[in-house]
Amino acid sequence: MERRKFVALVGGGVGSLVAAPLLLPQQVLAQQPATPAAAAPAAAASVKVAPLLAEFITRFDLKNAPPAVIERSRVAFVDSIGVMLAGSHHPPTDLVVDMIKAEGSTPTATIVGRSERASVQLAALANGVSVHSLDFDLTYGQGQAIASVIPVILALGEARRLSPSDMLAAFIVGAEVAGRMTRAAPTMSRLGGWHTTSTVGTIAAAATAARLLKTPAAAIPDIMGIAASLASGVTANFGTMTKPLHAGQAARNGILAVQLGAAGFTSNPVALEGRDGFLENFARGLERTTAPFSDLGKTYDFENPGYSIKPYPSGGLGHTAVDAALELKSLVNVANIAAIDVSITRYAARRYTAQYPQNPEAAKFSGPYLAAYTLIHGAPMLSAFTEAALKDEKVRALASKVTMATYLEHADVLDASPAKVVITLADGSKVERSKYYPSGSRQVPMTRAQIEEKFMVCATTALKPDAASKLLVILGQLGEQSSSDALWPLLKPA
Repeated sequence: MERRKFVALVGGGVGSLVAAPLLLPQQVLAQQPATPAAAAPAAAASVKVAPLLAEFITRFDLKNAPPAVIERSRVAFVDSIGVMLAGSHHPPTDLVVDMIKAEGSTPTATIVGRSERASVQLAALANGVSVHSLDFDLTYGQGQAIASVIPVILALGEARRLSPSDMLAAFIVGAEVAGRMTRAAPTMSRLGGWHTTSTVGTIAAAATAARLLKTPAAAIPDIMGIAASLASGVTANFGTMTKPLHAGQAARNGILAVQLGAAGFTSNPVALEGRDGFLENFARGLERTTAPFSDLGKTYDFENPGYSIKPYPSGGLGHTAVDAALELKSLVNVANIAAIDVSITRYAARRYTAQYPQNPEAAKFSGPYLAAYTLIHGAPMLSAFTEAALKDEKVRALASKVTMATYLEHADVLDASPAKVVITLADGSKVERSKYYPSGSRQVPMTRAQIEEKFMVCATTALKPDAASKLLVILGQLGEQSSSDALWPLLKPA
């Protein structure tokens, strides 16, 4: 299967493998340029968050979820588990699994894509690292806010033999809580330097685990207080193995918070919004409010604004530049390129580097490497982020001609990541392309065939094609089955 087919906006794909079509809901965002987010600090509102979370977590009824939310959730399972399988044998996961084996634990749950099993917490840790290790998981809120949610669901779902509808409901609970947390502090990651995957992800993971374990509402405030203290993760670790560790630790800590809180372990019930709490600390000096929690269960963030699916396994803020370079590839002869100027926003520049990468993790955030690789080889897919790819002398030579700059027209945009690529040829002529929204975003959505193609490309790195196809069918119909028994054997090699 050729990976370049996956990124091409064409029909086909692997739709014929799925017994029932995987539906994609109508996109709901207007296609208009985003405006910079307000940077002025705002005091948190007086809404008490924990009681609202307790009511939503314990009383949410899957029957009341809009059809679009159900279908988006199924797509999220397809995308996330595919990516998890692809990341299951990469160095970050290998090292974590080695630690788990040395630690020793009750073999209760599957480590996805591998023969090993572990305790619920440690399986969630490993699977969280796997889902985020390639930086290929979906974007929701400020980055990959729900990377921890499905690892929690898989570990607890298998251990407790939960139904597909139980798992689907728990996912929606976790996603909606994550959506509110990101909107409560909209610049916490963008300007504050805290990694949403780990900070918000811990709260979302705790909400998910509380739902799965049918935790009483009275214990939820303590659980959220515990989770607030377990949340952490700095964006300084982007481009290293610690970035995917953030997803794993959020999954594990979310389960830990529920296990302790349900057993009577105490915390401050207003630790999310109260003095010296989560919002005050993680959004110190930044905009923050508890208003988004007021409509929890009445509107759905997973429907609007929804999420984006990544077409490339690299930092999402650079995908517009990759898209622009892809369009330019067919217009130029690489041998005639004299210079390449890549312009990105100031926000994107906080995450991306102008240096040639020293390892595959750093390559995902290297502007010169991504531009050069794309112009030479095409879309940077899984094979682009290997030690062998980094040693490509043609890529290294072209990368030396790349200059990173600020995209002045859109310098301070925070809600999107516009980029422009200008190529100067040897004769002095120039060609350029600019992109405001990347492929896979809500404004430029991937087709059903492309999503399924991505799943198969990812899943078949760990599973045989027939097993991957069966898994795709199950995930595409999640919630309709009476039992999850057919799911678990397909999450590991035969």
